[in-house]
Amino acid sequence: MWQELIDVLKKICAVYDDLSRIGEKKRDTLVAVDMKGLAKVLDEEQLAAAKIQNLEKKRGSILTELSKTLKNINADTKAEELYRKAPTVALQSELTNLHIALTKSVERAVKLRDNNQILAQSALKAVKYHLNKLGGATVNPTYGKVGNSGVTHEKKFDFKA
Repeated sequence: MWQELIDVLKKICAVYDDLSRIGEKKRDTLVAVDMKGLAKVLDEEQLAAAKIQNLEKKRGSILTELSKTLKNINADTKAEELYRKAPTVALQSELTNLHIALTKSVERAVKLRDNNQILAQSALKAVKYHLNKLGGATVNPTYGKVGNSGVTHEKKFDFKA
């Protein structure tokens, strides 16, 4: 059972490393405003997320089985405490090292995700600005009496000409 947990943790760590690589590709496509490339990257990202979800289910079932055989293990038990219950020092060490590696992989993937979210929001603001400029709409910085922002439309084209 312990080896199964190690194998699943290794796979989860590898997928998070892939997710970080995908996040870097996503950043590059966002900066280059490459919509076709971004669509491909988003598909890769969805596949990685599905893999993580399946692996987490496996990890959960392994932990459930371990909790049945080990005393003093419940839903509130921390991972480090569980790893100390492994039967050998080698397994304990490997589990602890995997925990550290997985934590770093997840933190890196989350950081890339957050940075990409900022890039995507900035790109969306730029697109909205240019669409409003082309359409002649402007949003005033003040709000009306009912709490709505004031939007004015400037006629840019004479369609009757």
